[in-house]
Amino acid sequence: MSFRRALGAIAAYFGLITACAAPTEQAQPQIAPATTTYLGNEGLMVSDGFGKVMFDPLFPMGFGVYQTVPEDMHAAIMAAEAPYDSVDAILVSHMHPDHFDVNDIITYLETHSDTRLFVPTQAADWMKQETDPDNPIFDQVTAIPLEYGDAPLTLTVGQTKIDVVRIPHAGWPDRADVSNLVYRVTLPGGDTVMHMGDADPDDTHFAKHPDHWPITRTDTAYPPYWFFLYEAGAGILENRINADRSVGIHVPMELPPELLADGHPHLHIPGDQDQVSGHAHTHDDPE
Repeated sequence: MSFRRALGAIAAYFGLITACAAPTEQAQPQIAPATTTYLGNEGLMVSDGFGKVMFDPLFPMGFGVYQTVPEDMHAAIMAAEAPYDSVDAILVSHMHPDHFDVNDIITYLETHSDTRLFVPTQAADWMKQETDPDNPIFDQVTAIPLEYGDAPLTLTVGQTKIDVVRIPHAGWPDRADVSNLVYRVTLPGGDTVMHMGDADPDDTHFAKHPDHWPITRTDTAYPPYWFFLYEAGAGILENRINADRSVGIHVPMELPPELLADGHPHLHIPGDQDQVSGHAHTHDDPE
């Protein structure tokens, strides 16, 4: 071998070693901001492509006042057809019939064994009255036993974090017996939403949990629309719950004039979508 060829071989050899030893940076997958799809009344589906949850998606009536889930959308949800497939969890705020259909929920869980259900204990007890208490679906059910004033709970499903606190149903104290849950959910990509059920717009209830609200920033809260119509409710949204923005739900089919006059953002037509935040996240897949 000539001297020049020998030098070339040596250079190639050391170049190979260097190339093999050099660390390789792998780009982390980017997640688009989470999107909320409006289903009807307080029914929402929130997804960021890595996690998907539904709030109050199955309910039998709107009392002729509130939007119900259209029949074709309801059928697609029950069949877990795209985009309503691969749902990690269903979260139920309370057991009123414009939020919770006990028979649909039982059927859904019997059909979709990978979906978890989070409900007030009241709703779980009702389910046990309507089916065999030993039904395997109850392995998928987390019954939340919070009483008024109890410390909030933190739960998880996969990489999704669920913070939950009991805030009384609107009309306090007349409906003090109704367990209404406020969920703050952080999806795997980092976006956080808050679903408030039929919460009462009195800051006395929220002030009982001073450490709960500031610990996690909410990108978008979805309160019942009446929070916008009361000074106390607006104050809760702006100063208490630590949310970047709020979008009203539980809006009657006949839009309240005050809601329109003041231009408050709201979801009203099933299928409408809302972007939860204005930023994407880097997702680290679990090992």
